[in-house]
Amino acid sequence: MKRRLGAVIAAASITLTACGGGTGSTGDKIKIGGGFALTGDESALDLPAANGAKLAVKEINAAGGVLGKQIDFIVRDSQYKMDVTAQTAKQFIEEDKIQAMIGYTDTDSVLAAGPTIQAAGIPFITVGATSPKIPAQVGDMMFLAAFGDNVQAAAGAEYSLGKFGKNAYLLWDKGVEYTTLLGAYFKARFVEAGGTIALEDSYDDKATDFSAQIAKIKALSPQPDFYYIAAMPYNIGPLAKQLRDAGITGPIVGGDGYDTPDLVSVAGTAANNVFFTTHALMDATGGTDGIKKFIAAYNAEYSRDPENAFAGLGYDSVYLLVDAIKRAGSMDPKALKSALESTKGFPGITGAITFSADAHVPQKGVTIIEVKDQKFTLAAEVVPEKVPAP
Repeated sequence: MKRRLGAVIAAASITLTACGGGTGSTGDKIKIGGGFALTGDESALDLPAANGAKLAVKEINAAGGVLGKQIDFIVRDSQYKMDVTAQTAKQFIEEDKIQAMIGYTDTDSVLAAGPTIQAAGIPFITVGATSPKIPAQVGDMMFLAAFGDNVQAAAGAEYSLGKFGKNAYLLWDKGVEYTTLLGAYFKARFVEAGGTIALEDSYDDKATDFSAQIAKIKALSPQPDFYYIAAMPYNIGPLAKQLRDAGITGPIVGGDGYDTPDLVSVAGTAANNVFFTTHALMDATGGTDGIKKFIAAYNAEYSRDPENAFAGLGYDSVYLLVDAIKRAGSMDPKALKSALESTKGFPGITGAITFSADAHVPQKGVTIIEVKDQKFTLAAEVVPEKVPAP
């Protein structure tokens, strides 16, 4: 991974106090840390995730809290800077004295914060980071609320092979762990299933001009059946627009980094015929009952519908943690870890979650979204036939 590191900046702390019920003293509260990039390039995913989490905390506190206590949800802005992320992790432990942690929608941020949280022996659920390697890299206190990148990449590969054809172009952001892994998992499953890669290429994370990659694509004859691009949310809009402006009209396929309104607002009509894997479709009319209820509550709280599935993942992560706290009967870290590992079929709005002592990554189905008429529409719900090993 390559990062441009600036000076360490102390991030602002936002404390959500109880809504309804007595608050009592600080000792009468359960302190949960929330690490999110409220500003910076990842904020298109992290802000909705933070809002979903705050909504869940507000609901739980209004209903009386957990174990007779209110939740003190302490949110710090990582700014999507890895040095700041590492610094705020220390602040969560040393200053805030958190008892549990949730947060982040990207793998790099979890890897920056995770070791500090792990060293303190604090259970940590990442809201939306999707590398299946994370628990092994960080430690036994680390859990994922989302499926692994190997699962969504396999779903994208199998879906594309059946719908678009056997010849693919592969492009990935080489500066980010998420995109590097996603591209590799896609290639592994696509080739194993009988597909061929006409050309593979990469770009720098901060790139804004993709003309060099586009020139290589246009030189291909025949053109690939589709274009699999592992991109971050801040890159996919400009990428899609530049591809379409260059006359490349075939399907563009990718992962949950596309799940942001910025895709359409930046790319406009160029976003049509784009497909991506994600955690759920936030649709007030076609979604599940749980999603419809969540959308209504989110809209009532923030005067807008959830921006993407990461809002739902933030909401699920808090309720998942609270479910484990109730079953643990205390905030003892070991008891809480054991309770998380005994989670079976937790009914999240983004899918059921099951953990075990040997599996801290849930096996969840994958939603595939098609952008049609500049709107996100449901293309398929997929459980891949085979998933590459982490």
